[in-house]
Amino acid sequence: MIFLKPRYWLLWIGIGLLWCLIHLPYQWQLAAGRKIGRFAYQLAQRRRRIANFNLKLCFPELNNIQRGQLLHQHFESLGMGLLEMLSAWWLPDATLKPLGHIQGLEHLHAALKRGKGVILLSAHFTSLEIGTRFLTMHTPIHATYRQHENPLIEYFMKKSRECRAEKAIPRDAVRDMLRSLKQNKSLWFAIDQNFGHKNSVFAQFFGIPAATNTATSRLAQITGAAVVPFFVQRLENHQGYKVILQPALDNFPSEKPMQDARRINQLIEAQIRQAPEQYLWVHRRFKDRPEGEEDVYLI
Repeated sequence: MIFLKPRYWLLWIGIGLLWCLIHLPYQWQLAAGRKIGRFAYQLAQRRRRIANFNLKLCFPELNNIQRGQLLHQHFESLGMGLLEMLSAWWLPDATLKPLGHIQGLEHLHAALKRGKGVILLSAHFTSLEIGTRFLTMHTPIHATYRQHENPLIEYFMKKSRECRAEKAIPRDAVRDMLRSLKQNKSLWFAIDQNFGHKNSVFAQFFGIPAATNTATSRLAQITGAAVVPFFVQRLENHQGYKVILQPALDNFPSEKPMQDARRINQLIEAQIRQAPEQYLWVHRRFKDRPEGEEDVYLI
């Protein structure tokens, strides 16, 4: 078997250690995740600089000390998110279910009654994977995902997600997405990252023009699917997670892709401000710039 070759041995050891960590009691697991995040803060210098720059752009009202505290909290959240992702893949429903507190499930049910599918519009928060797992306990989901370059990680990712979600769809498989929506399925979709100029508009995100993919509008236009915003937030004091389903967007899509993109960014902004450390700041969200502007990441 290809995954038994020596080049995968170190990765197998890491997977084994992480498997042990996710079987710790929940409070211990979060503590271990915070330690992993602190270690990553020291090790991943480039990602730390990217995150710090993003925070500086998006929260100019913070002073250096406040921003530094938020940056440390973000890396701790990343470490917890890693273990949460693996918990979502490998732990049974009985272990996880008490931690998930779902708010607004009736909005998803109402949208499905329209019979044209639902786009679960989400964003890259550090607890997103486990939040989606909680939702799969209540309704079937077809989830889009980005394929991983490492074959072993891709194997685990796809296999684990297909065990929980009804279907896992690569993010560039548009025909599969359309088919799912036409079958009146719930399609998990996150388009808040920088995908380049293609099929994007530069919509304001924290007051900064950001390349924003317009695929949500296009899918909704073609299929008539309802768009239901879906977010997850890690609660304080080890209380678990709040899974938030908002009412389906009215008058969406509009005839103006820029207007739709700005509306989506505003929804994501509002959720980020509730728990800013839990958003994925290590991503170069503002990498692509409008014509005439240079890359803001001088790293």
